[in-house]
Amino acid sequence: MPQSAPAVLMLSDGTVFHGLACGKTGTTTGEICFNTGMTGYQEIFSDPSYSGQIVTMTHTHIGNYGVVEDEMESSRLQIAGMVVKNFSEVYSRSAGKESLQQLLERNQVVGITGVETRALVRHIRSKGAMNAVISSEITDLAQLKQILAEVPGMEGRELSSQVCTQEVYQLGESSAPYKVAVVDYGVKRNILRNLVSRGCYLTVYPARTTAETILAANPDGIFLSNGPGDPAAMPYAVDAAKTLLTSGKPLFGICLGHQLLAQACGARTAKMPFGHRGVNHPIKNLLTGKCEITSQNHGFVVTEESLAQCPELELTHRHLNDHSIAGIRHRSLPAFSVQYHPESSPGPHDSRYLFDQFIGLMAKA
Repeated sequence: MPQSAPAVLMLSDGTVFHGLACGKTGTTTGEICFNTGMTGYQEIFSDPSYSGQIVTMTHTHIGNYGVVEDEMESSRLQIAGMVVKNFSEVYSRSAGKESLQQLLERNQVVGITGVETRALVRHIRSKGAMNAVISSEITDLAQLKQILAEVPGMEGRELSSQVCTQEVYQLGESSAPYKVAVVDYGVKRNILRNLVSRGCYLTVYPARTTAETILAANPDGIFLSNGPGDPAAMPYAVDAAKTLLTSGKPLFGICLGHQLLAQACGARTAKMPFGHRGVNHPIKNLLTGKCEITSQNHGFVVTEESLAQCPELELTHRHLNDHSIAGIRHRSLPAFSVQYHPESSPGPHDSRYLFDQFIGLMAKA
C-alpha cells in the first residue's frame, strides 16, 4: 500500500490532524489514548486491554525493528487504530519476521502517520480522552463528524467478554504444585508465562464463567486478569469476585482484576481524564517503602473516597505522579491486587515479586 495516500484523524471535539495512510486502507473509530513507551509497540498493539482504543505512540519512530511472534500478547492485534509520527516499513532487527505494515494489514488495523503526536498528546492531556476517527478512504470532514457522532463512549462499555477466550483451556504441567484458576477478562500471555514458570498449572476460564463453576474445580488460587472496558459495566464479574473472595482461596488481581476486587469489597471506580499508559510509571510500595518503575495501561481507577469506606481493604501501593491508588489487599482474607502490570512486557521487572507473593499465599494455604 503506498504511504502517499492521504489520511485524516478527527477528534470528537472537532480537532483535525492530516497525515498519510499506514496499515489497512479504511476507516476506524475508538477512544483515542497515548502510550509513552519508547519500545514494545508489538506488545502494546496486541494487548487486549486496548480493545476499542486508537493508540497514539509518543515515540517518534514506530515499526523500525519489525515484529516477531514471541512478542505478541494475544493471538491478534487488539487496537482499534494507530497514530504515529514516523512509520517505518523497513526494519533492522535480524530476528524480525515481517514488517509492522504487514502485521497491521493482516490484522485489518487502520493507521495514520505523519501526525504531530506531541501536539496531539498535549491536546488529550488538556481536554481528556475522547472518541476519534481515522480514515484513509473518506476525506470529507462533515461525513467523518457524522461517523464520530455514532461512536459509543468507553464509560459503560463491557468489552471483556468480546476479547477473552471462549473456551476453557489449560496451560503448564498438570503435575505442577499449584492449580490456579485464571479468569480471562483479556489476559496477556506474559502474565500466564510468569505463573507457569513459578510452578502453576493454569485453567483459563472465559470472563462470564460463574464463581461456582470455578470453585467446583477446587483450585489452589484464583487470578483475576487485566482487560478492557469499564469495570462498572461488569456486574457479572463483580458478583463472581465476591463469591471467589469469600471462598478464602488466595486471590490475585491485575489492572481490571484489581478494580473488580475493589468493587467486590464495596469500593467504586471512575474514569480518569486520560489514563496511565507507558513503561516508566513510579509506584511506591507503602508496606516496604520501596519504589518500583512499572508498566501501566488503564483508563479507570479505584476512587479514594470509596476506598476509605471499605475498612476491610488496606492501601498497599500508590502512584507517585498523581497519588492515585495502585494496590490494595484484604485485611483478613488472602487477597491482593495492583493497578499496574508486574509481568512488565514491555517494561522493567521491578514488580515481579508480586507473582512470588501470590505463590507464597498458596503455599501457606
